[in-house]
Amino acid sequence: MPIYEYKCSDCKENFEVLTSSSASDKDIECSKCGSRKVKKTISASSFRISSGRSSIPAGALSGCSSKSGFS
Repeated sequence: MPIYEYKCSDCKENFEVLTSSSASDKDIECSKCGSRKVKKTISASSFRISSGRSSIPAGALSGCSSKSGFS
């Protein structure tokens, strides 16, 4: 199941949800205030297509990760 990023329209909290791709955004509620007024956000990809030099995912060596521990 993919991880989707959302932003709450009420409290402006950014949060991640592990959910099926077929789940409706109407079923998602803010992890901070419980509001269902959330919008899916566009996030940076954590992989890149290799051009033959390296197959190391982009960002794998940067030491950055999200607050949830997933990168």
